[in-house]
Amino acid sequence: MSNENAKCLVEVQDLQEHFPIKTGFFKKTMLKAVDGVSFKINPGETLGLVGESGCGKTTVGRTLLRLYKPTGGKVFFDGTEVTDRNMQTYRKEMQMVFQDPYSSLDPRMTVEDIIGEPLDVHKLYSGKGERRDKILELMSLVGLNAEHATRYVHEFSGGQRQRIGIARALAVNPRFIVCDEPVSALDVSIQAQVINMFEELQEKLGVAYLFIAHDLLVVHHISDRIAVMYLGRIVETADADELNENPMHPYTLSLLSAVPIPDPVTARAQKRIILEGDVPSPLNMPSGCAFRTRCRYATEQCARECPKLTDRGNGHMVACWNH
Repeated sequence: MSNENAKCLVEVQDLQEHFPIKTGFFKKTMLKAVDGVSFKINPGETLGLVGESGCGKTTVGRTLLRLYKPTGGKVFFDGTEVTDRNMQTYRKEMQMVFQDPYSSLDPRMTVEDIIGEPLDVHKLYSGKGERRDKILELMSLVGLNAEHATRYVHEFSGGQRQRIGIARALAVNPRFIVCDEPVSALDVSIQAQVINMFEELQEKLGVAYLFIAHDLLVVHHISDRIAVMYLGRIVETADADELNENPMHPYTLSLLSAVPIPDPVTARAQKRIILEGDVPSPLNMPSGCAFRTRCRYATEQCARECPKLTDRGNGHMVACWNH
């Protein structure tokens, strides 16, 4: 690998995840959930991954951590390819915070056992006293009290449950965390608390995030860079401020036009870009650019050939013939 690549903490090259779907008697069709995704994340950086439901965001995160076996492509961590390696040694370095705090925590385990499980698996303590101290330290780090340790998950609110999930992910002191829509199941007021906590933890621990969400306001607030995904492919990526101020892909323009604006005068003046047509089925993708069936700027070239991500200046990458 080149020196430039060696600086990256996480690098994904042409990642693919195809699922066989039964479409009839003895017939299967491949669903291309992720189809050629590439990106890099530097140490201590947050890459936001946005797109509408079903575009493959969560599949990218799970495939990256090998919760799904990738169909194709390569994953590098700290300069080493981990695509086909035993992930046990890398679980300490790469962790995940799941979307639903109600289903990702075992209701039969106490908070102490949930947070302590990674410590048990990786044998990160020398005695019961040290284990207890580490668990209480982690709970304090995410804003939970020591008396919560002996309670069960059903006794907590959604925000508290998500904090337990974050403490579990931090237990092994990872350098990289995939945050899979970690605030989408929470109330707005609790969302702000959890987002602020993610930022504080990054400042303290230097951890890098892949932050998956569909709320562009949240992603813009927490991310250094943003990648926009549509039907299994990344269509645009840029610095967070650059993407917000100068979107180039028609899909990104539509997403940003749907973001609510608190000022009613400005909101009335801004025109909402309504996408026409239906989202194509991943089982029967259109030729060329997947977005062309909903794009007002589509041409014959869009139907013939799928555009590749090209640099339009300052690292602003766009996959569009007519941006």
